[in-house]
Amino acid sequence: MTENSGTAEQRLAKPIIISHIEKSLDYSVFDTKWIPCSAKFVVLGSRPRGTGLIQIYEVASGGVTLIKNIERPHSFKCGTFKASSLRNRFLATGDFKGKLNTFDLEDASVPVYSADAHNEIINAIDGVGGESIGCGAPEILTGSRDGSVKVWDLRQKDRPVAVMEPAEGESRRDCWAVAFGNSHNNEDRAVVAGFDNGDVKMFDLRAMALRWETNLKRGVCCLEFDRRDIPMNKLVATTLESKIFLFDLRTQHSKKGFAYLVEKVIDFFILLAHSASTVWLVRHLPQNREIFMTGGGNGSLCLWKYNYPEKRRITNSDGIDEGVAGKLKLLQHNTISSQPISSLDWSPDKIGLAVCTSFDQCVRVVLTTKLNLY
Repeated sequence: MTENSGTAEQRLAKPIIISHIEKSLDYSVFDTKWIPCSAKFVVLGSRPRGTGLIQIYEVASGGVTLIKNIERPHSFKCGTFKASSLRNRFLATGDFKGKLNTFDLEDASVPVYSADAHNEIINAIDGVGGESIGCGAPEILTGSRDGSVKVWDLRQKDRPVAVMEPAEGESRRDCWAVAFGNSHNNEDRAVVAGFDNGDVKMFDLRAMALRWETNLKRGVCCLEFDRRDIPMNKLVATTLESKIFLFDLRTQHSKKGFAYLVEKVIDFFILLAHSASTVWLVRHLPQNREIFMTGGGNGSLCLWKYNYPEKRRITNSDGIDEGVAGKLKLLQHNTISSQPISSLDWSPDKIGLAVCTSFDQCVRVVLTTKLNLY
C-alpha cells in the first residue's frame, strides 16, 4: 500500500488540491475542456428536455462568468480541441445520437464538420494533429456503444479513414474509452480502446493492424497515454472496482505484452470513505508526464506520481527483452463532491489549474499547489 502519512512538516510539503470555484448548473453535465490559450472553458451536457448544451465560461475575479450558450438538438456526451489548430480552436463533439460535429465557437450555428459517425451514443472522443499536439494529419477518434472505434480526418467528408470493429457474427461490446498515442512523426500513430468487458485493444494505424490486446477483468472507464506526441512511453487505464493499471510501453514482449502495475485505490477509499469507488477518469499533467490525476465515483480527486524502476528493460532466461514496471505514489487526495467526477481537464497554459464536472450538476475550477516542485 502506498504511504500517505508523515510528520506535519512532510504533509505541508505535499501538494494541496483546492476546489477554488464552484458553479451549480441546471442541466446534466458530462464533459468539460479548457479553450486553449485562454482563461475560458466549455461545459457540455444535456438539458432535461433532451437537447444538447455547450456553455462557455470565463474565469475572472475569483469567479466564473457565462459567456455563451450553444444549444443543439441532441445531448452532448464528450468533446475535444486536440484536432484543431491553436488559431481555430474548433471543438469536436460526440452526442447521444452517434453524431460527430466540429464547431467554431465564434459562430456555432452550423458545424464546420459533421458526420453520422455511429449508430448509437459516442461515449468517448480524442483528437491529434492540431498545431502543437502530435504530428501528421488532424484526426478525431470516436468510440461508441455500437462497439466500433473510428478515426476521422477533418479534411475528408462523410466517411472515416479507419474503422475498428468486430467481425460479422462476433459480439459487440460497449466502447467506453479511446485515446491517441505514438504520434511523434508523420507516419506513426496508434489508438487504444477500452470496453465494458475489460478488453483493451491497441491498433497501429500505420500498419492498419491490431498490435496488442489484453483484458483487465472489469470495465475500462478511461485510457490515456502520458503523451500522445512522443514514441509510446506509458499508458494508464482506469476501471470499475477501483483499479488503476499503468503499462510501460517501451518494451513489448511477444507473449507477455507490456509490463504493468496495478494500484488498488480501494485501499485508500476504505480508510477515507468506507467504500469502494470506480475510477472514472485519468488526466496527465501537461507540464509533467509523470504526474496524473484520477477522479473517483465517490467525488474524490487523487494526485499520483510515477517513479521509474532502476532498469526499464531486462533480458529474461530465454534471451528475450521484457519491460519492468515502476511504482506509483499517492501525492494527495481530496473529496470535492458527493457524486462521481465525470470529467476533468488540466489547463495547458497554467500549471496546477484544472476544471472538472460531477454528477451533482456542478462545475468546479480546481487548483493544485506545489506541482512545480516535482
